[in-house]
Amino acid sequence: MIPRAGGIIAAGEGSRLRRAGFAMPKPMVPIAGVPLIESVIRNFRAARITPLAIILNEGERDCVEWIRARFPDVDIDFIVKTTQSSLESFGEVTARRPGGPMLVSTVDAWCVAADFVGFVQAASARTADATVLAVTPLIADESPLRVTVGAGGRVTALGGDTGDLVTAGMYLVPERVRTLQPAPGLGRLREFLAWLVRSGEPVYAEVIERVVDVDRADDVALAEALALAGRVS
Repeated sequence: MIPRAGGIIAAGEGSRLRRAGFAMPKPMVPIAGVPLIESVIRNFRAARITPLAIILNEGERDCVEWIRARFPDVDIDFIVKTTQSSLESFGEVTARRPGGPMLVSTVDAWCVAADFVGFVQAASARTADATVLAVTPLIADESPLRVTVGAGGRVTALGGDTGDLVTAGMYLVPERVRTLQPAPGLGRLREFLAWLVRSGEPVYAEVIERVVDVDRADDVALAEALALAGRVS
């Protein structure tokens, strides 16, 4: 089912990028001159997914006005809240715009628009009750969440030290999962996703060949190289 609403998780502190010398809030870190938050919103527009819910932490209030000025034509519901975990941020975003599936992306999941649109199309072809994860063979993360994929693209396990695919920060979340109460003790989004798999929920993977999780200076350089390669090709 095609998602009619989108969500962007941008509430992280970006501490590793700050230590590397990036003085701006993480959503404003530029890749080839384009802030991360702008790239993600452009991707959603390319996939024709609006309205959007965006969560930013309380130290990023200035980003709200920048986004509003940059995208006056996009219906955006802003949530300004410093959350305790990625799972809390995920819950805040997916609780907005009720009804139907939602496409959620982290702000630091950088990819070109064509690949984002391709993921949305492939994920939308799955059954209406499926949770669909973007995965990638491009492993450029200090703590990647590895994915084991079985027949038909169904995810059979999340986590561990083996596997050629890792999660890529983009998720198609069906309506039922958006309202699902997580099991007690889950603290991170990756733990919630692993719990879905263990619980027998229909969780599937769709591959994007090149997605960069932008957490470090090296990640910025890699994403900029890919952006440049895309412009040349």
